[in-house]
Amino acid sequence: MATEKVAIITAGGSGMGAASAKRLAADGFKVAILSSSGKGEALAAELGGIGITGSNQSNDVLKRLVDTVTDKWGRIDVLVNSAGHGPRAQITEITDEQWHTGLDVYLMNVIRPVRLVTPIMQAQKSGAIVNISTAWAFEPAAMFPTSAVFRAGLASYTKIYADTYAADNIRMNNVLPGWIDSLPATEERRDSVPMKRYGTSDEIAATVAFLASEDAGYITGQNLKVDGGLTRSV
Repeated sequence: MATEKVAIITAGGSGMGAASAKRLAADGFKVAILSSSGKGEALAAELGGIGITGSNQSNDVLKRLVDTVTDKWGRIDVLVNSAGHGPRAQITEITDEQWHTGLDVYLMNVIRPVRLVTPIMQAQKSGAIVNISTAWAFEPAAMFPTSAVFRAGLASYTKIYADTYAADNIRMNNVLPGWIDSLPATEERRDSVPMKRYGTSDEIAATVAFLASEDAGYITGQNLKVDGGLTRSV
C-alpha cells in the first residue's frame, strides 16, 4: 500500500495559498492549513484535513501545527509557505517598525516553519518546500518595497538551504507570481503583461504542485517566474 503524502500550507485561507491547498488535496495529499482568518480551518474541513487558526509569525502556533500533523499522520512531505501583505510606502518613509513587519511577513514566514519541518524531512530522507514569493524579487518595483527587499533575501536563503539539505533529498524552490487574479485588476497592469491578462491562482497552484511532486525531483534552489512574461532575465 502506498504511503499517503502530507502537505502543510501556511497562510492558506485564501488566494494562492488556498488554491495550492485545494490542488494538493486533489493530487492526493492529506493537507493541513494554517491561516489567521479562520478561512483555512473551514477549507481544511472541506478537504478532510487539519485546519488551525493562528499566525505564521508565532513559533508556538507553528509548533502546534507541526505537532498536530505529525501526531495524526506521522510525516510531512511538503511545506508550502504563502504570505499575507506587508507595509507599502515611499521607500524612505517606511519606519523601522514597518521594516520589521515586512521581515516577519515576507522572510520569517519561511524561516520559522522550515526550522520545524527540516528535522522531520531529514528523518524521512525526503521533502519538498515551496515558497510563494514575487516576480519583483529580482526586478524590484517601488510599489512593493518591503516585499521586494525581503524576498530578494528569500532567494539567498533558498539557495543556501538547497545547498545544505540536497544530500538529505530535501528540495526548496520559490514560485514568483506576477499579477494574479487574487489582486485588484487594472487595465494598466494588465497591459504591462506581454500575455495581456492576469494569471490565476489556479495557475500558481499548479506550479506549486509540480514543484512539490516527484516530477520535480531534480529541481532545487530555483526561482520560477510565473508572470506572463512580465519580468525576464537571461
